[in-house]
Amino acid sequence: MPGLDRRTLLLKAENATAYISVALLALFPSLEVLVRKFFHSGVANSGLYTHHLVLATTFLGGMITARKNRHLALSLNFHLSETSKRVADTFVHCISVTFLTVFSWASISFAFNGFAPGQRIGPLPIWIPIMVMPLGFAVMAVRHGGHIPGKRLRPVAVLLAVITGTLIAAMEAGNAINTLLGTQTGFFSQLAQMVSPIVDALTLPLVLLLILAALYGAPIFIVLGGIATLLFAQAGQPLEVIPNEAYAMLISHSLPAIPLFTIAGFILSESRAGERLVQLFQSLFSWIPGGLALMSVLVCSFFTTFTGASGVTILALGALLAYVLNQGGYGKRFNQGLLTASGSVGLLFPPSLPIIIYGVAAGVSIRDMFVGGIIPGVVMISALAVFGIVYARRNHVPRERFALKPALRAVGVSLGEILLPVAILLAFFGGLTTLVESSALAVVYAFVLEFLIHRDLRIRDLGRVLEKSLPIIGGVLIILALAKGLSYYIVDAEVPLALTHWVEAHIGSKYVFLLILNIVLLATGCLMDIFSAIMVVVPLILPLGELFGIHPVHLGIIFLANMELGYLTPPVGLNLFLASYRFNEPLARIYRNVIPFFLIQLLTVLLITYLPFLSTALLK
Repeated sequence: MPGLDRRTLLLKAENATAYISVALLALFPSLEVLVRKFFHSGVANSGLYTHHLVLATTFLGGMITARKNRHLALSLNFHLSETSKRVADTFVHCISVTFLTVFSWASISFAFNGFAPGQRIGPLPIWIPIMVMPLGFAVMAVRHGGHIPGKRLRPVAVLLAVITGTLIAAMEAGNAINTLLGTQTGFFSQLAQMVSPIVDALTLPLVLLLILAALYGAPIFIVLGGIATLLFAQAGQPLEVIPNEAYAMLISHSLPAIPLFTIAGFILSESRAGERLVQLFQSLFSWIPGGLALMSVLVCSFFTTFTGASGVTILALGALLAYVLNQGGYGKRFNQGLLTASGSVGLLFPPSLPIIIYGVAAGVSIRDMFVGGIIPGVVMISALAVFGIVYARRNHVPRERFALKPALRAVGVSLGEILLPVAILLAFFGGLTTLVESSALAVVYAFVLEFLIHRDLRIRDLGRVLEKSLPIIGGVLIILALAKGLSYYIVDAEVPLALTHWVEAHIGSKYVFLLILNIVLLATGCLMDIFSAIMVVVPLILPLGELFGIHPVHLGIIFLANMELGYLTPPVGLNLFLASYRFNEPLARIYRNVIPFFLIQLLTVLLITYLPFLSTALLK
């Protein structure tokens, strides 16, 4: 079985490389803090290394995610027959291979033409670390090709997809392809002149084809990057803009905090931290009406804040919390609705990843966004807690007597987890650490706590934890990277300016604008993941907020609150699908169970929208 052994060895090497890049990503900012504290200096080129490790982690994570076929996607395949599903899968993976081929060629051109001669990162010429981009896209293309059903059809479909992608890339990256292949005839450049008019004529149909592919499971990053590719090609702009914008996004100042906080969150979720927190909040709140409901909301908020993914919270803690609620006398419908709604409540609390991404994309202070989200987040939690109290009173849910000794014991056992966000935020807001350094220290703190103190996890479990976190890290970061190209096109084509003029001419009331904004953002949150929505939609609404004098932080909290509610919005809110999977219930039943909670959260979103002091009071 030498072939199998070789393949297994390659996969292990790929995993090991990803794990090393993540470990180094946490190491450099942590060293920076220590060296600055004790030696009053810094680590040479630490920032450069950290940012390019994010680049490596993104594409290694993307490769691993493609191997598992787990890139974030919106799929309507559940209603198809087996035959139709195979056809849809073939279509989706062919589209994926086509555009991944384009991205790979464009990244090669960018690697060799996008930097000054002699530019280096430490001892390495800069093109060497940049080559992880075309390599990553190429490996993902191969893996998507491998997911095409049917052994006979697969080679033909992959070949046609690669040829089509190469022809599209040749329009603007022909010189790079000629250089790489060592041809002097300019064959690909000449081919571009023939293909270009055809693609120009087919731009709109191809964009519609990509949208159709998105509905049937094409990864969101491919759809966004593919649309950007077609729009740039039609406008006669170089396709290298897409990898250039992806690179600029991935090496931006605060972005390393995203993978690092995600890893810290996964260390917590894979340990018994959830059980300890459940025990803590249960002992503190089970004596009041609706106390277990409040406990569930607080535990979900804690985990969502760190992982940045409400789905992780539902999948990791849904069964445990549902069991506790059921034992406490809460009905099944209430339990499922509450936990589905609670999965995304933590997105407004620091150090929430969507807040960080919004701050990066909108150019708003992340510190201010953290502060601005605190009161609206408390309002959302309070609304769910009040509903839990009302439900508990009406249904005569039994309460437990408060016992001081068990409560103190629970506080002692879970003190490490409780102090984690406190320590991180004190260090950040106190000016002791930057956001990236805080996130690196969060990883170190979580590792020491769960591996060395509580010993819930062993060192050999670290690979499993990282393997679970990498699809989230790679999946999210590659969406941000490819969405940045589309965002660049939108701004370059002056779409926000045109939209601002239209709104200025047709909408005179700030309050009418806010209502329309809520409706549009709610639909966006239902149909798009929060990360791509930030990159694509935020450039459109920023000038509109400025037009009506809306505080930038208030606008950001409105956006995030609507995206949070979008996760609950039928028919395709992400939390609805995850809850259906976790609780083994039909989607229609999840829809019914979540409606009361959706209406409550809708009311809180309107309060956040029309009462700006909720977002800005603490800033003063």
